[in-house]
Amino acid sequence: MEQIQENIAGGIGSVPRCQSCGSERVAKDALVCFNPDSGLWELETVLDTAHCHKCEDRTKLAWSRQEAPPHLKIRELNDRFRSEGQGNGSILITSGVQALGDDVMREVIGAVQSFADFGNDNDPWGEHDFGAVTVDGEKVFWKIDYYSLDLKTGSKNPANEGVTHRVLTMMLAAEY
Repeated sequence: MEQIQENIAGGIGSVPRCQSCGSERVAKDALVCFNPDSGLWELETVLDTAHCHKCEDRTKLAWSRQEAPPHLKIRELNDRFRSEGQGNGSILITSGVQALGDDVMREVIGAVQSFADFGNDNDPWGEHDFGAVTVDGEKVFWKIDYYSLDLKTGSKNPANEGVTHRVLTMMLAAEY
């Protein structure tokens, strides 16, 4: 009975996936009703029909536990962007770091890419979004911020690469 309940309702910590391809990019048809008192559309009924955006077809949903909590997904995306340059984002190197010259700047970039000294002091949320390195006697901070794709607001979900533009900033500690 517990398994049936999980498949029907999902339960806390589980997500719907396409039964065919496993994608989480699924949608369900629903009916909404306009409430003139609140001025909002309110969910009235969720229908049985489901659609997979990846398969571009109707599907049945299979519920499963999330693969990783959001902070672990954020960490994975941050590490991949910082160390490999992969993902959606930009790198900002401040004028103070640039003034150190090209050779030192390359060393700073390499030190940030290979940084692995995360702990409670610099990574309390476990997202690998901040660190400090010393290169050529200069202390350099780096940080990753999360923005919407248009860079006008903060990202609503940094664990979702499709709605997040990461900005990796490298700056002298003295510029902070």
